[in-house]
Amino acid sequence: MMESLVAFVGAAILIALVPGPSTVVIMRTSMVRGRRAGLAAVLGNEAGVLLWGLAAALGLSALLVASRIAYDGLRIAGAAVLVYFGVKALWQARRGAEAGAAVDAGGAGVEAAGGLGRSFRLGLVTNVANPKAGVFAVSFLPQFVPEGWSVPVVLVLFSVLWALIDLVWYTVVVWSVDAARRVFERPGVRRRLEQLSGVVLVGLGVRLAAESR
Repeated sequence: MMESLVAFVGAAILIALVPGPSTVVIMRTSMVRGRRAGLAAVLGNEAGVLLWGLAAALGLSALLVASRIAYDGLRIAGAAVLVYFGVKALWQARRGAEAGAAVDAGGAGVEAAGGLGRSFRLGLVTNVANPKAGVFAVSFLPQFVPEGWSVPVVLVLFSVLWALIDLVWYTVVVWSVDAARRVFERPGVRRRLEQLSGVVLVGLGVRLAAESR
């Protein structure tokens, strides 16, 4: 069991370091809305990781592998979500909007009522709407289950560990972005970063929509 655990932790760390849609969304949320909103988006993302892990344990993620219709349906929905987020970022960059975040005396983002909830849902939707996460869960997690152990139980435990590793990494990302917010809050810099994140999200959405299994 220990060998499988060490191998899984190493692989999970490497996977967490690879940037993807969640990374872009979390960084943008931290930049625009502040540290607390960024951490809320991280928690939403990890809730999505846990959901996919639970789905893998129950065998539901296997449907994405077996069913072309299920995979393509979620793929198109996920692409639409990413494109929507990207277009929204580009529109806000054009308007020079503050994305609903105020700045307190200490420089941290002050969320309006429900703002943290929106950030949480943003992270959750970004993760859940990505069919690759489901396919990855059903293909990645089982290979580390030791022989003789209960597969569903180990998959749930590994999913929790995976989410915790993700949580640590993205927390570092959020704090790093927050530390540089004085630079990001300059109108010109913020506008360029909004444009960049918008282009990246739209590109990821188009790529997801266009790719085949």
